[in-house]
Amino acid sequence: MRHWLTYPLVRHPFNPRFVEGDTLVRFAQAAEAAGFSGLAFTDHPAPSAKWLDAGGHDALDPFAALSFVAGVTTTLRLIPNIVVLPYRNPFLVAKAAATIDALSGGRFTLSVATGYLRSEYRALGVDFERRNELFDEALDVLRGVWTTDDFRYEGTGFTAGGVSANPKPAHVPIWIGGNSALTRRRVARVADGWNPFPAPALLARTARTPVLEGLDDLRPMLEHLWTEADAAGRDPAAIDVSFTTGLPGAGSPDFSADATLAAVADLAAAGVTWCSTGVPDDSPDAAVEALERYGTEVIARQ
Repeated sequence: MRHWLTYPLVRHPFNPRFVEGDTLVRFAQAAEAAGFSGLAFTDHPAPSAKWLDAGGHDALDPFAALSFVAGVTTTLRLIPNIVVLPYRNPFLVAKAAATIDALSGGRFTLSVATGYLRSEYRALGVDFERRNELFDEALDVLRGVWTTDDFRYEGTGFTAGGVSANPKPAHVPIWIGGNSALTRRRVARVADGWNPFPAPALLARTARTPVLEGLDDLRPMLEHLWTEADAAGRDPAAIDVSFTTGLPGAGSPDFSADATLAAVADLAAAGVTWCSTGVPDDSPDAAVEALERYGTEVIARQ
C-alpha cells in the first residue's frame, strides 16, 4: 500500500501560514521523510463566496504548487486532487502536466474529474451541462498530444490543425476521480487509476454523486470496475485505486495505529493500492507532527 495526502488547505477561512513558501517546503519534505508516496493539492480557481461560507475551502493553484514541491523533494509523486478537466483548454493542461513531469524526473500523476460546482463553471465561462462531453474530448487530447507529432483534433470551441507539443512525457498516469458508474467505465477504458471520494449522504447530494461511506460501499463498485476492465481487455491489477480508511488521522486524539493498520490491510485485500489520510489544518506544527507520527506508526509498520 502506498500512502498519500492532500495538503491541509481544506477549509475556509484558512490559516495563512499554510500559503507561505517556508511552510510548504517544511511540510513536503516532512511528508517525504515520513514515507508518504504522494502529495496532492485541490483545484478551485473560482469558488463562490456562498460555497466557501457553506463549508467549502480555498485552494492554491495545483500546477503552481506542485511545481514548487517538485523543486524541494526527490521521491514524492505530485498529484492534483483533482483537476476539474473541463475548466481548461486540454492543451494547456497537457503542457502544464508534461512540464512538471519533465522537471520532476517523471513524478507527476494527473488526477482529474468533471467537478460539480455550477457557479465555478459559470465563472470560468464553461457550460456545466456539457461537462461530460468536454471531459471525454480532453482525455483524447491529453493522450494524443503527449504521444503524437502533428496531432489533429476538432474539439468543442477549438481546432488543432497539427500540434506538436514538447517535451513529451514518457508516461503521465491519469487517475479519474468520481463515484459514478460512468467514471468507472472511463477508468476501465483509458485511465491508470480510480480516485473516488468518501461521500456520506449529505455530501453525495451536494456533489451529485453516489453515496460512498466506506469499504462496504466500495466493494461492489470495485467489482464493477474489474468487470469493466475485463471487458475492455485490461488487467485489473494494472489499475491503481485510491481510498481512505475513514478513521481518525494521526493528529486526532482518537487515532489508533493498530486500527489504521488493520483497516489498511482490509483496503489492500479489496484491491486498493493507495491510501489517503488527513492531518490537522490548524497549524503547520500540528500538521508536521501528525505526518511524522503516521510515518512511524503506520507506514513503517505495514
